[in-house]
Amino acid sequence: MIETLLGSEYAEKVLLYVNARGKGYASEMAGFYKADLITIQNQLKKFENGGVLVSFLEGRTRIFEFNPSYAFLPELRSLLEKAFSYYPPEEIRRLKMNRRRPRRTGKPL
Repeated sequence: MIETLLGSEYAEKVLLYVNARGKGYASEMAGFYKADLITIQNQLKKFENGGVLVSFLEGRTRIFEFNPSYAFLPELRSLLEKAFSYYPPEEIRRLKMNRRRPRRTGKPL
């Protein structure tokens, strides 16, 4: 949808993922989109170098989220929300469903 503005399809997907879930890590995003890990890592590195995203470690995992001091963050978020509203309902549901709590073994989804 806005990939021409951002430069690539995966740039759009990475930003939409972080916007919908608040934070995320590279292998989680790659698994969600069924993409190559290196492609997602390159996009995350590009956005971190540009100041759009910041990262921190949780254990051995590098977590990415929006940089709160990024000058154009409100505008970027409103652009992403507008683009997100045009996605198919199934894709919106999948992106917003964010299960991070542990579950009992064998418990159905």
